[in-house]
Amino acid sequence: MTDSPLVRMTGIGKRFGGVHACRDIDLTVRAGEVHALLGENGAGKSTLINILSGVITEYDGAIEVSGRPVSFGGPAGAQRAGIATIHQELDLVAGLSIAENMFLGREPRTRVGTVDIRRMRRQATDHLRTLGADLDPRRLVGSLRVGEQQLVEIGRALSLDARVLIMDEPTAALADAEVERLFATIAELRRAGVGIVYISHRMAEIEVVADRVTVLRNGGVAGSVDPKTASRDDIIQLMVGRSVDALFGEGRNEPGDVLLDVRGLAVTPRRPTPGRTEPAGVDLSVRAGEIVGLAGLMGAGRTELLETLFGAGGSGRRAGQVTIDGRPYRPHGPRTALARGVAFVPEDRRGAGLMLEHSVTDNVVLSALSSMTTLGLVRRQAVRRTVAGELRALAVKAASPAVATATLSGGNQQKVVFAKQLLTRPRLLLLDEPTRGVDIGAKAEIYRLLHQLADNGIAILLASSELPELLSLCDRVVVLHRGRTVAALPRASATQQAILAAANGDDAKEAR
Repeated sequence: MTDSPLVRMTGIGKRFGGVHACRDIDLTVRAGEVHALLGENGAGKSTLINILSGVITEYDGAIEVSGRPVSFGGPAGAQRAGIATIHQELDLVAGLSIAENMFLGREPRTRVGTVDIRRMRRQATDHLRTLGADLDPRRLVGSLRVGEQQLVEIGRALSLDARVLIMDEPTAALADAEVERLFATIAELRRAGVGIVYISHRMAEIEVVADRVTVLRNGGVAGSVDPKTASRDDIIQLMVGRSVDALFGEGRNEPGDVLLDVRGLAVTPRRPTPGRTEPAGVDLSVRAGEIVGLAGLMGAGRTELLETLFGAGGSGRRAGQVTIDGRPYRPHGPRTALARGVAFVPEDRRGAGLMLEHSVTDNVVLSALSSMTTLGLVRRQAVRRTVAGELRALAVKAASPAVATATLSGGNQQKVVFAKQLLTRPRLLLLDEPTRGVDIGAKAEIYRLLHQLADNGIAILLASSELPELLSLCDRVVVLHRGRTVAALPRASATQQAILAAANGDDAKEAR
């Protein structure tokens, strides 16, 4: 690693109306280093990297690349200067193949000028294999799970052969094995002299991968530290401006009777979908007031299991038995599930959980509008009162319930998804990556909310790719491998090593 910066940003400022998104920010990125950029949602991280990547072209301050002043007219200009970005919100075309997405706008050509499809597919495969992803480059991106799309986005950035790589929450949808492969790729890029700006809400990752940390708060630089010597509490203090003593609650009540019981659940789809891993022998139970975690590698079938339990999975022949309160349960769709007291917070909040262009109010009441309707007419006063109560209970920060949900931060968008589902008054709550892409403050609030819900007797089945989250939050952890339950570990014996061993298909004793 050299002292000569690949990128130097000086005095960067950006105002949107009367709001300072960034103010007087200095940032350098050196060759062969990973410079972590941290801060809560709304701290200015996205604005800063949008300036560096050419998305925002008007701003205060100056940027130098390899010592030369630059001014980008758009993302293409930043890419020509050797700067590539992996955005948190995936920017892929669902109707195009993996290979077409990776080389969109810069497709390799044959001697006669036509698109060299074979070479494009071959190069796409090579980049994906670097990340440990075994995906057919001909598959449509729309058929991929979120985690697989994340790998395609990372592969596309790698294909640019950039000198500076901006990674905005690159592991948000990846399981631990995929994260390890990504870290190995980052190590190779560092050795090749690539400078990396790394944004993540996962503190454990920062401690492993970062050489330097710059923390933003309220649009400015709160401080810069060495992650090898600064404690996690020091960094959190810089991020939130206050001490965060504990992210996870304690003193949980004892769970009650079994609410959800799943025995031998298997689904044989009528039309198999590439990339989906349907339940192929799932056994688990969740008691009232209990939080049960779902672990497994990408493709283990966690999302598919939750979708099946909510009636949102594909059609097909089912085997096994599912009961709620001892009564048979086989939802024919989400409406059936909601009627039995089952609610679902999906992984892709922007695509499946929210109508971003609609107001916060519209999103919150969507699942329970019938309870605020009389003779076909919506009781608007009841709607306003109900929404205000939900937003207050979940501490949702929004200028008004009438604003578009797209204007909220990621953490507040996730709280709106929770509010929408909790308004149905569920007894069983299914959660798929409930803290994906939210900052540490919002994550702490979600954890406290889940503990409160469990203490109120709600049964929670939670899928997460963050093992520390599962180990700290859950009473038990069920591990899936290729759609089957391979381990069920009580809190006392659940460790990262035991979970990963089972997730990788190693022999594991089931502790029920």
